[in-house]
Amino acid sequence: MSSKGSLLSGIQQVGIGVKNADEAFNWYRKYFGMDVPVFKDASIAELMLPYTGGKPQKRYAILALNMQGGGGFEIWQYTDRVPQAPEFKVQPGDLGIFGLMLKCRDVNVAHAAMLKQGIKISEIYSAPDNTLRFHMNDPYGNRITFCNGVSWFSNGKHSNGGACGVQIGVSDMDKSIAFYSNVLGLNEVIYDSTDTFNEFGEHQFRRVLLRPSKPLTGPFSRLLGMPQVELLQSINRSTKKIYENRFWGDLGYIHVCFDVNNMAALEENCNKSGHPFTVNSGNSFDMGEAAGQFAYTEDPDGTLIEFVQTHKLPILKKLGWYLDLRKRDISKALPDWMLATMKFSRVKK
Repeated sequence: MSSKGSLLSGIQQVGIGVKNADEAFNWYRKYFGMDVPVFKDASIAELMLPYTGGKPQKRYAILALNMQGGGGFEIWQYTDRVPQAPEFKVQPGDLGIFGLMLKCRDVNVAHAAMLKQGIKISEIYSAPDNTLRFHMNDPYGNRITFCNGVSWFSNGKHSNGGACGVQIGVSDMDKSIAFYSNVLGLNEVIYDSTDTFNEFGEHQFRRVLLRPSKPLTGPFSRLLGMPQVELLQSINRSTKKIYENRFWGDLGYIHVCFDVNNMAALEENCNKSGHPFTVNSGNSFDMGEAAGQFAYTEDPDGTLIEFVQTHKLPILKKLGWYLDLRKRDISKALPDWMLATMKFSRVKK
């Protein structure tokens, strides 16, 4: 099995802690087209003890995709405890993931579509690279920004695709740039601007957008598309850690997960950078209808970054067709037709 190419294939999913995963899935399906459930899995999170109070926790999770391309939503619900909200209103620049970025082909069209559906949204803003964007809060208080997509897998009836990035509050921009560039390979600075920005309110920030300098490779690279991370450091406002005194899986954005082509090489990279894995499932870990190896590390502010190297994936569940990636060349993208068969698992209503 080859190990050539990039270590990552893109953003696999963004974890979203909610009180009712089925309800949230239906909302994201209806309004964002996240209508392909890759898996629905009820189990015990036994390996996340550093982040769950030292005890295994029962949970239920749904991984939902938009087949136009982009990362999925891992909609996550505790089933044996009441998930906790932050003790404060999360603001842009607070430490951790404060926003998710959805890609769209035309920001103006997406803006009109959201208004037509009666969704409360912001006006359209220009980012420092002169691209357009707007934002909204979902029913659970999570900030979601619609921005230009730079890669697509297929067409669809919704004006947006899946997740193309996250917005992360940081305390030391230079340290964070080094982490996301050197460890994750997001090594192209699209912009680096210090100013006040209308979409973030009246406070001053240093704002940096990072992407890989080259197209990513790997089995899911065509589906997941080009990832990006927007870092925000507050200049004149004190910030708080979003998950201070809370568990992984509590309400909000719990992690960003990158799809991995070579976990061993990535672990070595993390060790050398001083950001070793804090959780590692080791061999293949069963996630219901899917399986793989997962691991976590932390960015310089403790924001959780998940890595998953997929071993088994349901391609056409109705026919019992599961893909074993351990028998394939991990440097090559899977054929579009093969990934496209996942659309037959779509939930229409």
